[in-house]
Amino acid sequence: MGSREEIVAAAAKVMREQGYAHATTKAIARAAGYSEALLYKHFKDKTEIFTSVLTERLPALGTTLDELMRSAADAPLAENLARLARITLAFYLESFPIAVSLFSSRELLATHRDRLTNRAGGPDVPLVRLSAYLGEEVRLGRVREDADPDAAASLLLGACFQYAFLASFEDREPSAEELDQWAKRLAATLAVAVAS
Repeated sequence: MGSREEIVAAAAKVMREQGYAHATTKAIARAAGYSEALLYKHFKDKTEIFTSVLTERLPALGTTLDELMRSAADAPLAENLARLARITLAFYLESFPIAVSLFSSRELLATHRDRLTNRAGGPDVPLVRLSAYLGEEVRLGRVREDADPDAAASLLLGACFQYAFLASFEDREPSAEELDQWAKRLAATLAVAVAS
């Protein structure tokens, strides 16, 4: 593993333990065993490190959405939704403790929001991409034409986010089996509601 990867791994650890707001670049560099100057050779700022943590160290939500778009018809709708729900649950469970501290300060949130918006990488991206996937399922005839892909995407992602919030609040780590079962239940319920 190179210095960049070690910095991202250290950042994930520091951000999980201290939250985004308190994870300084100095603390991240120290945890990685490098100078802060080396950190800035790889990353422009802490926001870039944060987005790297989200895309490189957490469950691959974006990759799963890309795969579903390419191969929607390869598996039944409920199976695709369960796979997506399972990855989404894992992603939110991992990212929630990191991202929640963004809300500790209006200024911090505004700064972070502006930087992510400029990079087209905000928290709305999974919603937009899941809605597009469900639109593809409408085109394939597996989702009813009168179904609302935006609302269906919001229901699935919102349920996963709520689950992660409660687990984080209760300070518990759900087992893989529990997550698998919850993902299947969410997917089955949504599939029944929207399937043609």
